Amino acid sequence: MKKLDVILLIGRPAAGKSETIDFLKRLPDEKRLQEYHIAPFEELDDFLYVWQTFENDAIRQSMGLGRRDTDDALYFLDDRIWDFFIERIDLDFRKKLARDRLFLEHHTVMMEFARGGEHGFANAFRHLSDDVLGHAGILYIDVSFEESLRKNRRRYRPEQADSILYHSLEDAKMERYYKDNDWARLSEGHDEGFIAVKGHQVPFAVFHNEPEKTLNPELLGAALCDATSRLVKLFTHKG
Repeated sequence: MKKLDVILLIGRPAAGKSETIDFLKRLPDEKRLQEYHIAPFEELDDFLYVWQTFENDAIRQSMGLGRRDTDDALYFLDDRIWDFFIERIDLDFRKKLARDRLFLEHHTVMMEFARGGEHGFANAFRHLSDDVLGHAGILYIDVSFEESLRKNRRRYRPEQADSILYHSLEDAKMERYYKDNDWARLSEGHDEGFIAVKGHQVPFAVFHNEPEKTLNPELLGAALCDATSRLVKLFTHKG
């Protein structure tokens, strides 16, 4: 049975990425592998690095050392930090392989991140290593900016702002960082295909989540099964 080794799970904020991960975590290993081509998996989500950056600057400020990466409103001082977060994910992946070169024979790695801007995803992909790109397929969860904004507002829970499922951004940050998006250009408007990255032909499949499917396990399961099955077929064609 064909297994997906590395899935780049991407999309706008609140597109449904974290809900998809949560859905997969609740499935028995055999069912997940049989229906979704995903083995027991580990998740690498760059939100954890983003939040740690906020916390680190707060600690520095409280110690009188001064902020390093963010201003008082938690805007990043240098937008190159987005590429740093991808390099951090990639390093964690390579460390995993260094500890166990056979890790991907029995596991899947889910790399989750959102990007905006004229070249947001393209820049992110270029900061992934050959170790990732040689195994990766892209699963893009597609929603409009308006839907992303609506769902981001809905999931706001200030007491759980550091959590994967309930973190959110102020509208102004959503506008600045995520209103523009380069996915349509990269995919050329297709729902599946290949994107050339650093000499690799990386397969992709799009999961349309508008109207929203990720709150209904049956709808989510059917859409996800379709998307991952298309990814597997693309890998077969590629190989």
